[in-house]
Amino acid sequence: MSDDLIRLTATEAVHRLRRREVSPLELLDAVERRIATVDGAVNALPTLCFDRARDHAKTLMRAGRHEAEGEPGWLAGLPVPIKDLVDVAGVRTTYGSPIFKDHVPAASNPLVERIERKGGIVYAKSNTPEFGAGGNTFNEVFGRTRNPWNTALTCGGSTGGGAVAVATGMAWVAHGSDHGGSLRGPATLCSVVGIRPSPGRVTRGTSNNLFSPLSVQGPMARNVPDLALILDTMTGHCPHDPMTFDAPATSFTAAVAAPHRRLRVAFTTDYGGRVPVERETKAICAQAVRRFEDAGCLVDEAYPELGPVEDIFLALRSQHFVVDRELQLQAHRDLIKPDIVWNTEQGLNATPSRLAWADRERAALYRRFAAFFREWDVLVTPGASTPAWDVMLRTRNEIDGVTLPNYMSGSVITSAITLTSCPAVSLPCGFDRHGRPIGLQIVAPARQEATALFAAAMYERVTGLDKLLPIDPRPGTVPE
Repeated sequence: MSDDLIRLTATEAVHRLRRREVSPLELLDAVERRIATVDGAVNALPTLCFDRARDHAKTLMRAGRHEAEGEPGWLAGLPVPIKDLVDVAGVRTTYGSPIFKDHVPAASNPLVERIERKGGIVYAKSNTPEFGAGGNTFNEVFGRTRNPWNTALTCGGSTGGGAVAVATGMAWVAHGSDHGGSLRGPATLCSVVGIRPSPGRVTRGTSNNLFSPLSVQGPMARNVPDLALILDTMTGHCPHDPMTFDAPATSFTAAVAAPHRRLRVAFTTDYGGRVPVERETKAICAQAVRRFEDAGCLVDEAYPELGPVEDIFLALRSQHFVVDRELQLQAHRDLIKPDIVWNTEQGLNATPSRLAWADRERAALYRRFAAFFREWDVLVTPGASTPAWDVMLRTRNEIDGVTLPNYMSGSVITSAITLTSCPAVSLPCGFDRHGRPIGLQIVAPARQEATALFAAAMYERVTGLDKLLPIDPRPGTVPE
């Protein structure tokens, strides 16, 4: 019975919870046993809080009907892990930093409060790189999280723990965040689905960067309907976040289930050679995107001009780091990893003129994408520039013979979309010759998450790759 429960989709589990065919306590028992069985091999959920979770579940079960029960995204007692960048009241929350290794917050982030109000049960914190910075999930507090398809490889970052938990059946859905690709990269490398929502779609709650559109909160899942369900849970206006706005009149769950329609699908593997992408990844994605034609869509190669996206992103991201890390750098420089020190100092050394240039270029990029989407419904690219690499490496040093100048340079395929404020879904499209997952990124116009999710669901029905999950962790070696 325990194994059967962890193999349910989130949508199936919530349906059974609503019909009282299974209880939140039974799901918690099942997922606790699953964690005990598999997490030792992957280190995805280093902090557990099952006593708190069971207390919450019992309260939920005693209360009868709930205020949020009729709202989209009602989870009815579904267990949900929270990324270790976000506070959960009474639960150790380290942000992946030795500075906060013993930190236990008194209050939860407003997003956690929203998930719990919508019937989610928090039972674990998922592993993340230090302060969420980096494409490989490791830190000095909890160590490395490993890819379940090959435990010698990285799961990506920074929502690596969440992606691994979902892929291995230690979670039905997971919370995460995305700045340069932190939901989309791990989803691709672990063969799950994730969405970077438009800025303002999901509250960030207590962030100091409340007026920046770069970093967002969002979900992961095993399939697209489940992803739509948990996005419905998270979405909506929040008085703590000035960028948020109301949930859509039509839920994302309903949008995914809408009648079939023919989409105009543009695709590019590398923006005409502008973005470094591994050769086999390009070949697999170029073939995979043609599956949209099986669903009756128009597919053709087309893409907007990116311009100097690496420089734009580095300038704006570095300023973001100044807001978040300047004071910590002054007090705890010796406890902060070199990538964060470098990124923060890039921001401290930037001139006002340089920041003004970056904002002007970002505006021009947005206008080019807006014009592009007048002709196309979605833009499809690879979900990551390479498959998973050695878990012991801090980051990739080169892609297909191109040397990468810094730790963010391998994520241009996702960070370019961050700059546009467009929503993007990452979902599986196959495997390379070494058995490493490959995925697609489906980009829709700003605030049109429903379009991105609809396209992803259409593709998923054609391929059926979501049926491969969950998996048991698989040992392996690093491909040469």
